[in-house]
Amino acid sequence: MQKSHKTVLKKEAVDLLNVEENKNFIDCTVGEGGHTEEILRRNGPKGKVLGFEWDKKMHERMKKEKIERLELVNESYVFLQEVVKEKGFSSVSGVMLDLGMSTWHIEKSGRGFSFQRDEPLDMRYDEKSLLTAKDIVNNWKKGDLIKIIKDYSGERYAGEIADQIIKSRPLETTGGLVEAIKRAVSKDYEKGRIHPATRTFQALRIVVNAELDNLKAVLPQAFNVLEPGGRIVVISFHNLEGEEVEKFFKSREGLKVVKSVTPSDEEVAENPSSRSAILKVAEKTDGQ
Repeated sequence: MQKSHKTVLKKEAVDLLNVEENKNFIDCTVGEGGHTEEILRRNGPKGKVLGFEWDKKMHERMKKEKIERLELVNESYVFLQEVVKEKGFSSVSGVMLDLGMSTWHIEKSGRGFSFQRDEPLDMRYDEKSLLTAKDIVNNWKKGDLIKIIKDYSGERYAGEIADQIIKSRPLETTGGLVEAIKRAVSKDYEKGRIHPATRTFQALRIVVNAELDNLKAVLPQAFNVLEPGGRIVVISFHNLEGEEVEKFFKSREGLKVVKSVTPSDEEVAENPSSRSAILKVAEKTDGQ
């Protein structure tokens, strides 16, 4: 499979997982397999990886690779413990979560993840899910739109954007939504700032995929399946994710915060999408 995605903090993440020969690991966000393949390169000859890929099309793409010692499932990581039990996957030495979007989703999926392409307003990782971005922008009330845009992105023009969304209904594509957002912020938008649609698109994607709820659900499960001494490594890309991870790591008895890491200047120069990434690591200290 030809891969366009540049894996963020690959070496740092796998180093901090403490990957050793014949140890088992879980990758909750396989994507195009960057972290998974690096783990498998280090944990042979008998170590395995249980990999979760929620998107069916991405799962099918990775399945064709027939990667040895990878048990790949088409499932959301919110079912982590259930799948671990079903697969009999034991002695877990580390759990990895990379919460960023893959390049494939942005450039190839055709589901409207990017404000730079005119595509259907979808934004679902799981195409079986009922809620789409189109449903939200065309059917939700103004107050609800303001709340999600403000709460999930910090957008200061949430009210103006909600007004323009309602005035522009029906909205069918990302292009129409982008134009509505531009009208809402045009008088104050300055070149050189982030694109005016960035925050609204983030908020919609978070809601469509229940991203924060799913993160809250998986963290305690990751702790539960770990062996003592095992580690959880999470790469987050915005403050809401980072705050949830930090809160869990600091509040969970039996879990010790190890460190946080950000991309080097060299990585950011090579892969600008890594600039907001923060890697956080915690280690299970006992068998609770």
